[in-house]
Amino acid sequence: MTLKEKISLFPHSPGVYRYYDSEGNVIYVGKAKDLHKRVAQYFVPEERLTRKTAVMVSKIADAQYTVVESEADALLLENNLIKQFKPRYNILLKDSKTYPWICVSADSFPRVYLTRRVVRDGSRYFGPYSSVMHARNLLEFFRSIYPLRSCHLKITSDAILRHKFRPCLDFHIGKCKGCCVGSISEQEYGENIDEIVRLLRGGGREIIQHYRSLMMKSAENLDFEQANLYKEKMQSIENHYSKSVIVNSTIGDVDVFSLVCDATEAFGNFLRIRGGSVVQSLNLGFKLVMDETPEAVLGMFIGEIRTKFGVLAREVIVPFMPDFTMENVEFRIPVRGDKLALLELSAKNAKEMRFNSLKQKEHTDPEQFTQKVLTELRDALGMKELPVHIECFDNSNIQGTNPVASCVVFRDARPSKKDYRHFKIKTVVGANDYASMKEVVNRRYSRMLEENPDDLPQLIVIDGGKGQLAFAYEALAELGLTEKLMVVGLAKRLEEVIRVGDPYPLFIDRNSQALKVLQQIRDEAHRFGITFHRNLRSKAQIASALREIPGVGEKTEQRLILRFGSVARIAAASEKEVSEIVGPKLAATVLEYLNHEK
Repeated sequence: MTLKEKISLFPHSPGVYRYYDSEGNVIYVGKAKDLHKRVAQYFVPEERLTRKTAVMVSKIADAQYTVVESEADALLLENNLIKQFKPRYNILLKDSKTYPWICVSADSFPRVYLTRRVVRDGSRYFGPYSSVMHARNLLEFFRSIYPLRSCHLKITSDAILRHKFRPCLDFHIGKCKGCCVGSISEQEYGENIDEIVRLLRGGGREIIQHYRSLMMKSAENLDFEQANLYKEKMQSIENHYSKSVIVNSTIGDVDVFSLVCDATEAFGNFLRIRGGSVVQSLNLGFKLVMDETPEAVLGMFIGEIRTKFGVLAREVIVPFMPDFTMENVEFRIPVRGDKLALLELSAKNAKEMRFNSLKQKEHTDPEQFTQKVLTELRDALGMKELPVHIECFDNSNIQGTNPVASCVVFRDARPSKKDYRHFKIKTVVGANDYASMKEVVNRRYSRMLEENPDDLPQLIVIDGGKGQLAFAYEALAELGLTEKLMVVGLAKRLEEVIRVGDPYPLFIDRNSQALKVLQQIRDEAHRFGITFHRNLRSKAQIASALREIPGVGEKTEQRLILRFGSVARIAAASEKEVSEIVGPKLAATVLEYLNHEK
């Protein structure tokens, strides 16, 4: 039986399919609501497939499937098989690190501790926590209000009766009630553990209300000492929750997923909301091998969280609908209110993870970092090509004096200083930034078209607003370049990107590397232009001081400055030193004039 004949017999049922290569290795695992229809989509004419998918299909030698009861079951099975076989063409989790869990051990007097190993021995595990510091802070909080044991002793009723153990320092300083010597019953100790478990599950509000009612009842019975103990515990829990991320107790129990996708990577954040607070947050990264849709990646992410945390909340907030449905789970895309704010908070965490990942690549893999930054900039501006060659223009003048412009060049997101250019404004009189911008853009690219037309930039950045951008665009239009490259303006006040023909400015994420590249090239153009303008002003001031002396022309001025460096040094020189340059008669005139001016 051929492969196509075998696939034609796949059932119209939910399940998981597996593709094998000629050596029997699993190269791809996928889930489907309808196995027959989904698998058939791969075996169509090659021109209808993407390049990566066509390469994978060419490697398929065999296909098998497993039928399950529901899409949710297919999601979990797919997740487990991907972890087991690590197929070459599947989305893969980038995070190899093991996240910490808080464990409540299955003992008569349970321990509460931090671990990175989940052992199915009856203990209860809460997490995982993406922040070890957060998990440790939770443990410190529990130990501050509950007398928990910190020892590793195997405490049983028999061991207590035989007085096998002696109390440790924690017992003597009041941090432990001494369960090893029978000073606290299993029931009383267990009540503390039950409260800790409820706190870990997000039941803080209920416990606060419980302690408040006990406090009031003790006060009514005139047991003020006990009432004060309840008050202290209640205040400790309230203080802890005031430092955590409070959402809104009216929201109920929800889970939140967000996803940020690049060309080859995706970054997701999961938030678990219980009792009005964010009780869990986890970031995961995915490596995209095939041309997976965002919906498929989100499905993979949800499946991984379902595997780690078990059953999800009945309401799950998502940025877009995943490629499957789950029984007893309703996926929702919020459009306003507190739930939209939750989704934005989750997205902020995912973007932060992408930013940190990108920054790491700047040192570990500079080429990939550059590619990512340029891709991010291309997508943000809606360009067709990668902006590997960027040029930026800036005008500089003070009340119209010595008007100049600068052009700086970035190649592969880095300064190419040998390509920097200065321009003295020739055709514009006075402080006219708009006309000056048009002049230098026209001069720059008319010359480039004559000398090196293949080296035109993909992106031009104008330091300024709509006026400067309009005149720069006009110069490019006269040269017939508007279809070959993109030109944008970068306004400094709000760091907004202005595009030709768009009445609304584009705001790029302030934390993105794309905006940082634009800011860097704009600041470099400003620095380069200011330095040139300052040098011209200095030369003009020197010229005005020497040219006023009778008998000193341009060449004499140049010889004096070349020899002494400044007017002050000329004035301080001896008549003999100056006469060696201009002769004794003129030397006396120069020194008399300069020292008289002092």
